[in-house]
Amino acid sequence: MSILVVGSVALDTIKTPFGSCEEELGGSAAYFSVAAGHFDKVHMVAVVGTDFPTQHVEFFKERGLGLDGLQSMEGKTFRWHGEYGFELGEAKSLLTSVNVFEHFHPVIPVDLRDTEYVFLANIDPTLQMEVLEQMESPKFVACDTMNFWIMGKREELLRTIQHVDALILNDAEARQLTGEPNLLKAAKGIIAMGPKMVIIKKGEHGALLITPEFKFSAPAYPVELLFDPTGAGDSFAGGFVGFMARCGECCEDTLRLAVMYGTVMASFAVERFGVKRLAELDTFSILDRLKELKKLSEFEIQPM
Repeated sequence: MSILVVGSVALDTIKTPFGSCEEELGGSAAYFSVAAGHFDKVHMVAVVGTDFPTQHVEFFKERGLGLDGLQSMEGKTFRWHGEYGFELGEAKSLLTSVNVFEHFHPVIPVDLRDTEYVFLANIDPTLQMEVLEQMESPKFVACDTMNFWIMGKREELLRTIQHVDALILNDAEARQLTGEPNLLKAAKGIIAMGPKMVIIKKGEHGALLITPEFKFSAPAYPVELLFDPTGAGDSFAGGFVGFMARCGECCEDTLRLAVMYGTVMASFAVERFGVKRLAELDTFSILDRLKELKKLSEFEIQPM
C-alpha cells in the first residue's frame, strides 16, 4: 500500500511559554508525511517557493517520501507566525503569508492517481475536490478541515465531504459545522452529510471515533515535555491513515487501533518544535508508548 497527502509545506515561527523557533519546517503535509512515513510509503503533493531551504528537501528524501508531486514555484514559501499561551489550546496567529500557496493547484502525478489511501489536509475544499477528481478509485479517503472553511466555504466543504470516508476535525469545528453542542449528535449529523465516519479531536481530552455501527473514545497520552502543539492534529492523521494503509483493511478493530496510533503520534509531535521529534522515532518507541496509552484506561470489572 501507499499513501497520498495533499496539503501545505510551510516555514513556521512560533512562540510558546516553553520556547520559540524561527523558520521551522512545518505545514500540514510535512507533519502528516513524517508521522505516516513510520507506517507506509508516503507521496507528498504540495508547493514551496524558490527560497525553500534545500536541507528540508534532503530531509524529505532521507525520510523516503515521494516528492514527484512537490511543486516549486517562483516566489516565497508559505509562512506562519503564531503564539500560544499557557493553556496551549489555540494559537494566536500573528502573521500568515500564503505566498506561492495562494496560486497552488494540486497536480497528481499520473502514476499516483491509483493510490489507495488519500489524506486531504486542511486546505481549501475546492482544492480538495480537485484532488478527488484526479484520483481513480481510492480505497480510503480521510479529510481535515477548519473553522475558516466551515464559515467561508461551507457549500464547497459540504460537497467535498460527500466523497470522503473519514472527516477529521476538532470539537469546536464539529459544533460549528452542525450547530449541535452535543458531540455525539454532531457526529451523527456529520455522517448524515456523507462521510462514513467522523473523528473528533479533543486535544488533551483525547479523541472520539463515531461510525454508524460503533463509538470509540481514546484517551490522550499525558505528555510531560510539551513544547509546541502545532501539527499535532496532522500528526494524529498521519498515525491514523498510516496504520490503516499498513493494515489494508477497514474494520472496527483496525479503526480503533488506528485512532490509538494517531494519538501516539500526536503525543510525540508536541514534544519538540517542528517535525524533529517525529523524525527521530523508531518502531520500538512508538510501540512502547502505544502500550503505555493502553494501560491508561485498562481495568477489570469487579462484581458489585
